[in-house]
Amino acid sequence: MAGDHKSIMAKNGGGPAVKDPSDHFTLFVPSHDVRCDIANQKMWWAFLASSMVTFFGGLFIILLWRTLKYLWTVCCHCNAKKKEVHRITTGDGIKRADREDAAASEVGWMTSVKDWAGVMISAQTLTGRVLVVLVFALSIGALVIYFIDSSKPIESCQNFYKDITLQTDMAFNVFFLLYFGLRFIAANDKLWFWLEVNSVVDFFTVPPVFVSVYLSRSWLGLRFLRALRLIQFSEILQFLNILKTSNILSCLTALLLCSQTLSYWECVYLLMVTMSTVGYGDVYAKTTLGRLFMVFFILGGLAMFARYVPEIAALILNRKKYGGSYNSTRGRKHIVVCGHITLESVSNFLKDFLHKDRDDVNVEIVFLHNISPNLELEALFKRHFTQVEFYQGSVLNPHDLARVKIESADACLILANKYCADPDAEDASNIMRVISIKNYHPKIRIITQMLQYHNKAHLLNIPSWTWKEGDDAICLAELKLGFIAQSCLAQGLSTMLANLFSMRSFIKIEEDTWQKYYLEGVANEMYTEYLSSAFVGLSFPVICELCYVKLKLLLIAIEYKSDQRESSTLINPGNHVKMQEGTLGFFIASDAKEVKRALFYCKACHDDITDPKRIKKCGCKKSLIHFDQQSALSPKKKQRNGGTRNSPNSSPKIMRHDPLLIPGSEQIETMDENIKKYDSTGMFHWCPSKDIEKVLLTRSEAAMTVLSGHVVVCIFGDVKSALIGLRNFVMPLRASNFHYHELKHIVFVGSLEYLKREWETLHNFPKVSILPGTPLSRADLRAVNINLCDMCVILSANQNNIDDASLQDKECILASLNIKSMQFDDSIGVLQANSQGFTPPGMDRSSPENSPVHGLVRQTSVTTGANIPIITELVNDSNVQFLDQDDDDDPDTELYLTQPFACGTAFAVSVLDSLMSATYFNDNILTLIRTLVTGGATPELEGLLAEENALRGGYSTPQTLANRDRCRVAQLALYDGPFADLGDGGCYGDLFCKALKTYNMLCFGIYRLRDAHLNTQSQCTKRYVITNPPYAFELVPSDLIFCLMQFDHNAGHSRTSLCHSSHSSHSSSKKSSSVHSIPTANRTNRTKSRDLRDKQNATMINRVGQEKTWFTDEPAKTHLRTMQLRPVNTLTVNQISQNKPTSSLIQPIREAEDEC
Repeated sequence: MAGDHKSIMAKNGGGPAVKDPSDHFTLFVPSHDVRCDIANQKMWWAFLASSMVTFFGGLFIILLWRTLKYLWTVCCHCNAKKKEVHRITTGDGIKRADREDAAASEVGWMTSVKDWAGVMISAQTLTGRVLVVLVFALSIGALVIYFIDSSKPIESCQNFYKDITLQTDMAFNVFFLLYFGLRFIAANDKLWFWLEVNSVVDFFTVPPVFVSVYLSRSWLGLRFLRALRLIQFSEILQFLNILKTSNILSCLTALLLCSQTLSYWECVYLLMVTMSTVGYGDVYAKTTLGRLFMVFFILGGLAMFARYVPEIAALILNRKKYGGSYNSTRGRKHIVVCGHITLESVSNFLKDFLHKDRDDVNVEIVFLHNISPNLELEALFKRHFTQVEFYQGSVLNPHDLARVKIESADACLILANKYCADPDAEDASNIMRVISIKNYHPKIRIITQMLQYHNKAHLLNIPSWTWKEGDDAICLAELKLGFIAQSCLAQGLSTMLANLFSMRSFIKIEEDTWQKYYLEGVANEMYTEYLSSAFVGLSFPVICELCYVKLKLLLIAIEYKSDQRESSTLINPGNHVKMQEGTLGFFIASDAKEVKRALFYCKACHDDITDPKRIKKCGCKKSLIHFDQQSALSPKKKQRNGGTRNSPNSSPKIMRHDPLLIPGSEQIETMDENIKKYDSTGMFHWCPSKDIEKVLLTRSEAAMTVLSGHVVVCIFGDVKSALIGLRNFVMPLRASNFHYHELKHIVFVGSLEYLKREWETLHNFPKVSILPGTPLSRADLRAVNINLCDMCVILSANQNNIDDASLQDKECILASLNIKSMQFDDSIGVLQANSQGFTPPGMDRSSPENSPVHGLVRQTSVTTGANIPIITELVNDSNVQFLDQDDDDDPDTELYLTQPFACGTAFAVSVLDSLMSATYFNDNILTLIRTLVTGGATPELEGLLAEENALRGGYSTPQTLANRDRCRVAQLALYDGPFADLGDGGCYGDLFCKALKTYNMLCFGIYRLRDAHLNTQSQCTKRYVITNPPYAFELVPSDLIFCLMQFDHNAGHSRTSLCHSSHSSHSSSKKSSSVHSIPTANRTNRTKSRDLRDKQNATMINRVGQEKTWFTDEPAKTHLRTMQLRPVNTLTVNQISQNKPTSSLIQPIREAEDEC
């Protein structure tokens, strides 16, 4: 009978028993309102026990693990001391220590999983944002289920297979359990994570659900804790960029007007009484809407009291929200970032530093600033909370430096305010930060941004500042003006270099447009990697060709060690440089993994492989030894400890040629060493200082002088403007690897008062003129023949004095649009814009076969300002949309995706922000960029400028002349010459190999017409940059090729044999950087004047040590031949005279004067 009783009870679902008198059986009616057993037993303790066991059990395991780890560390520390003593006594400590350091620097799989989990739960990616929002939404869903179940008894029976709410709640909690696991993996401090509020919520809500399924009963218990997720509602809005500022909340206060007159203090009284739930009733809401608002206000007030009262108490105790100290994670580095911390600077820095193309960013970023972040910046930190921490403090306070563990930091990065009104004051602040940090910990590596070039000298006064420890100063003015100057020599180069050191994600475009080819090049970056032992003994051109053809890598430079064990960066060295063991190469590639092919390449194992992706680390004995040697000391470790890091502005310190073996050196060795025409380092052209009055041109004098192939610099500034440092612009254009007659004349158009302040740093450079005026005056622009210039540069020194960011570039934009709208007479028959390149070395351009203009179809000249090559400096990136009225760029488009930047006609200082990250990960990149951009500035020269603030002339000795033998950037035209056969449908790879083998020229990009792929008759004259095209890339005749050309020793002895590196947008018949002409009425006197001047020149040159001998490239005995005016080539005259008047072909008659 008892068994029947139990079976019947089970069939009825555990309902109450009802006695039936007819058959003496007991019936059970199913009900959810009663207990699941007849004993009326409650099981709440089982639910609570599951939560408590989970919490305290995990806490015990964490504490036990920490204790065992501490004991193990103590034991290992004792053993390490004994082993260290043994290694020192046996002498094998260095190699073993290097291997241990290399092993410690490797990222383990646990760290990788931890980083992956951190990315998943943070809001810095789309997946992370979706996950965070989903967790919040499911928490609210679980709270709704709690509200539904709260209508039932606290503990009731529920069948999991039939109850939909229990099934839904189970699914939600399974998701919460997985999310808890991700959070646990990503947490740096497991103990602190275990005690977090969100973790406690999971402990008391997730385990009871599993117990409910097992016991077939539910218990409301502590499920209401899910409501604590509402506290994160504001953070969710910040992640989604819905809640950006407090103005969004404050605007809600003015939606409705009060229906009764209340004073401010009466409102305060009402709020306090209402929030405290007392409610005296003396002041109350009279309208229905007001009463409805008070209902929700009471709920919100209670929550606010619970949250903000502790914060108020903390403020009273002077406890900072971003106080505390940084706790480092074992096996993970950290850097300290300080200085100018704003939303823009931090977002730009993090976007490049944490880019996905970087292999192992196992680095935590600690920001230190004395001002707490605003809502937007706080939201940015929260999106990257797994790798970013913020502390409030100052680097000038040693206590704050101790809080961020500066002594154990891998580096300290100092950001500068690029838009400040006083650059010198900003630099002084950053120098003080460097002094404070170095005073606290002299060995810390510091990378700082500097605004003005002359302020870099103050860093040399800090005793512990040394580039051997990795210290670097990134001078924004030096690099910005250097980039722009290089664009005067090869238009578009500024865009290409900026894209190379910035991390850009590959954007694939299917349509056959110019953006497709441009973005394929944008995906390339600059990397360094050691070269395999298979390359030892080979010359640089051979290795460069092998890397490009077989490994699909572009090698552009190497770190070379001289016999004195001094390291220097050699860009495209010639055949005389043989590769050494352990040579570091500079590569252009799309991914860091691709560059590993240069390290893994083995001739024995990979010689027959055609697919470069199959080139992996091989197992042969020779390669294994080589890999072990290279992995034992990473490039960064080598630079810090070995003292072999390149100098910040290093140039070739070794003598790359014996001067007696240089072609034409039989003339060079006879040079009078008393002649000074270069600076003391031999890196730049030099002349005695000149008064500014001697270089001034009036508008009438400029109109009498027909300038051609020159550089026009439109500068906006006044007496109160901050100096921008025009010397950094002029120095690359006066590099000694140009022959004197190759130097482009520079004409400054701007305020005389401003240029007088800059002249102190410019008076030792030749071929510089000044036209006082304004760049907005068309009369001044026509006077300097802006339609005949090789490049027009628009700069402004007034950009940082304007509060409105959109108006900072107004002067530069107005000047650019003014020039583009100008119209000119078709008086000179020359090539259309950007159709001029140079002829390779060794070719006589005076011969009809090799003439650079031979066989060309004459096109119309520059009749409109839109065809004038212009590069405009911008402060605000968004203002780039105003430069081209015919483009369709979106105002929100990133700068590098806009047409003006892709074409090389716009440059913004913001692109240099990427150099901070690039320098930290690989400081050799900054060395290479400086070498390419500055024209060869050296630490010796920087020290000299720090002492005298001016270049010092030096004697032309074989040692200084050897410094001229270095590469320079140029553009190669394909319309004629030795590469004309490849220009029409040929492969870029064939051109690369031919130029490298024949002329030692290293090609690295294309400057192509924007509409070249359309095959239309009337094409736009705009060009865009293509970086490192693939081998099979098809060429067109109008392409200009970026290349690194060798120094031509013979060009200084005969101007007709020089390969002119002018990248003119006009005539290929320009033999000089400036052509002076006289009116037609004075032509009859030209012959007499010329003969008289030749006699005077001959007499003058025969005197040793006369003034004018400074400005020629030849020895004294060849001066007469050089200074004589050459007749114009007959073929050139016949071709040009079709569209060019005779007056425009007059040779220079004031060349000697102009050289001063």
